Amino acid sequence: MRLVAESFAWPFRGKLTTWIWGCACVLFLPLLFIPLLGYALVATRSAALYPDLPPPPWRISLPLIATGLLMSIVVIVTVLPFALALNPLATALGDSAYSHVIAFFVLLFLWGLLALLLLPHATSTYATTGVYTDLFDVTAALRGVRRDFATWNLVVAAMVTAWAIGIACAGLLCVGIVPGVFYAILVSAHAAAALHHPIATNPGSPAR
Repeated sequence: MRLVAESFAWPFRGKLTTWIWGCACVLFLPLLFIPLLGYALVATRSAALYPDLPPPPWRISLPLIATGLLMSIVVIVTVLPFALALNPLATALGDSAYSHVIAFFVLLFLWGLLALLLLPHATSTYATTGVYTDLFDVTAALRGVRRDFATWNLVVAAMVTAWAIGIACAGLLCVGIVPGVFYAILVSAHAAAALHHPIATNPGSPAR
């Protein structure tokens, strides 16, 4: 449980400018999706290699953009099969006006399970090695879950709870969903970093 508590507290150690830039990226998400994903990987690397430091400051750079672009490809690759299955599943559920809604949430749940199974280990490994193929190594990710099953369970618990809190911020004390989502991103980055195994870091690792 210490992991969960530390992950929940870590975002509050970030500087105000870190939060301002992060919230701006969330607010303009369609436009700034790639740098936001890049920063999430940078935050994961920082939490893994420098656990005593607060969330890293924002430094927009080509390595950060490249990292975000790679991560966006991973997201698209994992989402695409479920997106293609939406209409066939809705049709199979019948002609109800709610068939697409039901199909959407069923597929969203299944995608969430897949993402939690594969992405924490893959992103943690890539964040610390800089080897882009680590993001797409499904076999290594599954081996990681088996090897670190207890830690992975805590990581997933922290991520799911953080996103629930982040979304709940939409109506919580007028805080707003924008800082709530950035909070969830930072918690997820810190939690995923717990799956890091000390290895020689590639000079091409995502820049801080």
